[in-house]
Amino acid sequence: MRPHPSREEQIEQTYALNLIMTLLPLAILPLLYIPFVYSSLPSFNDTSTTIFDVSDSPSSNNTRTLWDIIWSCAATLFACTWTAIHPNIPGMDEGKFAVFSRRLGIMMIALIAPELMITWATIQFFSARDTAKSFNDAFGAQLHRARSDCGDTGESITALLSEIPTSDRTNSPHPSAPHVANRDFRGWTVTHGFFAWMGGFMLYVNGKPRATLTPDELLGFVRDGSVEMPVIVEADIEDRSKGDALSKGIAILQLAWFVLQLVARYVQNLPITLLELDTLALAALAGIAYGFWWKKPKDVGRPHAVYWKATTSLSRTLANDQVNVESPTEGWRAFLFTCGYPLFSLAGFGTSNSSRAVYSRRVSSVGGYDQYSVSRRPIIILLVGCLSGAVFGGIHCLGWNVLFRGHAEQILWRAASLAIVSAPVFILLLSGYMTWLNGLDGVSGKIEVSLQVIGIFALFASFASFFIYIVVRVILIVLILMSFQSLPPGVYDTVAWTSFIPHL
Repeated sequence: MRPHPSREEQIEQTYALNLIMTLLPLAILPLLYIPFVYSSLPSFNDTSTTIFDVSDSPSSNNTRTLWDIIWSCAATLFACTWTAIHPNIPGMDEGKFAVFSRRLGIMMIALIAPELMITWATIQFFSARDTAKSFNDAFGAQLHRARSDCGDTGESITALLSEIPTSDRTNSPHPSAPHVANRDFRGWTVTHGFFAWMGGFMLYVNGKPRATLTPDELLGFVRDGSVEMPVIVEADIEDRSKGDALSKGIAILQLAWFVLQLVARYVQNLPITLLELDTLALAALAGIAYGFWWKKPKDVGRPHAVYWKATTSLSRTLANDQVNVESPTEGWRAFLFTCGYPLFSLAGFGTSNSSRAVYSRRVSSVGGYDQYSVSRRPIIILLVGCLSGAVFGGIHCLGWNVLFRGHAEQILWRAASLAIVSAPVFILLLSGYMTWLNGLDGVSGKIEVSLQVIGIFALFASFASFFIYIVVRVILIVLILMSFQSLPPGVYDTVAWTSFIPHL
């Protein structure tokens, strides 16, 4: 008789089922372009040969194929999604398939809603900067006292530098000890803040891992003397990272080369496919996310150990050691939760610990930020996210005069592009109004009731705009796939780079 599955096995099975239900529609959607691509290729059974109109082309001898276009866009999309994503640290006992599938899901979200990636990167950047400032304010006073003491006593520059290094990059290249005294605090950078929020510090109690510490918990335990301040310099963190300046620079060069090709085609009056236009929009937003994530470690596999040294046992419950959300396990509610929770979490509405995250001893895969940092600057974060969405739609408006197979498809593309531009702006205005409404004091009763009613309508309008945005994004993807049926002939002409060189 087969034994009943354990709680952990049930969690694993539920997670896999929900992941399949979420990724299956997204995986089927790209397959729809196969018949459109096939129909755009010349038939080998026909006796006639397709002749492209290249009379206006600067170079009729050099052409590209449809597969060249798809490969160029695919390489750029991979560079701006898979390689640009900086995930949080996985669980210590998680397998490669779980880590891969979780990153694949984030990649799918980045392809459909790249603005959420920018919002997520912005929130994590502010959280990392605030955390670094908090630790430096709490433990950095001793650095200033050491500098003043060295100046008063006339100690040598060598002794001063050996006591207080000016940069993490100049510290000793030898690995840091598991824990050292607070007097050895070297100062934190934004990289330390990123590392802390992505689950970089694991608390060990009696030699066994307990849970990842939030920066606030680590700060409190250090102040209480329960743990010693971990000394891990920026060079050590970067050594754990799988992405350095070279790998990030190669990805940026791929994006820059793709953009340069499109600009050159525009200068030489060569048509651009809708797939290239959509890839350009994704690449532009990926560059913004890259900027916020530039100092964040990438693909770190193991956290840094922090050991509990207090004589008393750890009685309090840690933030990442408790399940504060029970996800539905079956039915349409499980599907909606699996699809909706990552979107709201990436947008900064808060993170929750699932049973799988607690069991794996890791932070939420779509979390890793401080909700207080979001509440401190909601307008800035909202402005970055909404303006990114408007830029994304504005780039799609560049295809305003692209020739479609039918006039209805052209009208639909224009309407969808305008909707993507206007929906984030509408959400920004409504959110600004609700923020202003919450700050009003001293209004009369009737006016207050009226404003509250208007605020409720504004809230529903914001959610409606968010839903419309998702719908029109799917419409754009479908139109891009349908455009392979009738590509303009000049699309296959390559750029004549020699025309940009004078006297050639």
